[in-house]
Amino acid sequence: MNKIKQASLMTAIKTPYLPNRKFDLEAFDKLVELQIKSGVQGLIVGGTTGEGQLMGWDEHIMLIAHCVHKYSDQLVIVGNTGSNNTYEAHRATEQGFAVGMDAALQINPYYGKTSSKGNIAHFQKLLDLGPGIIYNVPGRTGQDIEPEIIELLAQNKNLVGIKECMGLDRIKHYETQGIACWSGNDDLSHDCRHLGKSHGVISVASNVIPKTMRILMDSPQSELDKQLKTFFDWLFCEPNPIPLNTIMPMLGLSKPIFRLPYVPLDENQRAEGLKIFKDLNLDELNTDIQNLSDDQYICL
Repeated sequence: MNKIKQASLMTAIKTPYLPNRKFDLEAFDKLVELQIKSGVQGLIVGGTTGEGQLMGWDEHIMLIAHCVHKYSDQLVIVGNTGSNNTYEAHRATEQGFAVGMDAALQINPYYGKTSSKGNIAHFQKLLDLGPGIIYNVPGRTGQDIEPEIIELLAQNKNLVGIKECMGLDRIKHYETQGIACWSGNDDLSHDCRHLGKSHGVISVASNVIPKTMRILMDSPQSELDKQLKTFFDWLFCEPNPIPLNTIMPMLGLSKPIFRLPYVPLDENQRAEGLKIFKDLNLDELNTDIQNLSDDQYICL
């Protein structure tokens, strides 16, 4: 539990693909090694950014097992085994712990939703299996997990903490009660860390700027945070992970392959992102940054 809580920078790691639609584990491993080299302390495997929503459970558990086998001595491995179906989440979480993950990322039931009592029952059943981080992202689930629910669940010894997307005040509220929080928003992560005393960030941006996100978490860096705002805005100009998936092949970090329903940003958006990234002039990647044409992206 302490090992997980000490991870102030965890990357919601991207899952790259091959032209046959299978995982590109060679590219994945290179991306993970970049994270380790840059000071990232943990991975969220098969989360929204990693497109767990587009995976079968067999793929999901295989990727968690791969990360445990190769990187558990260097990184905290958090498997996204959440679902809006409590039975499915329970089964996947059992399997995730069986292959050795450190903790599970759990989400409240989305789309169909449930009552407050139903959310409590859902999370309690899953937390009974082992350490868990609850993910609160109303923009995707359509339902906020109210503080009263989290405060009740905090009595469960297996609650590691919260990935919280409701901003500084909510995070500050939890942290003053001793409930560990990670910001789920890159653009708010600096202030949540240094003003709200969050435990850190679960980051999308650290897929491509891990060194910079490490600096942002380690000490107050207001000017750097301001410089990054335009990039953060661009990175979420369409639903995550579309912009990330678009720029990673431009940086040579993955092949330009999408699983539908995700499709790349259009030509103007790509050019804008390229300029923003170049203008940051960060000491991050030893690679040429190249724009790609529409026909170079493959959607499967």
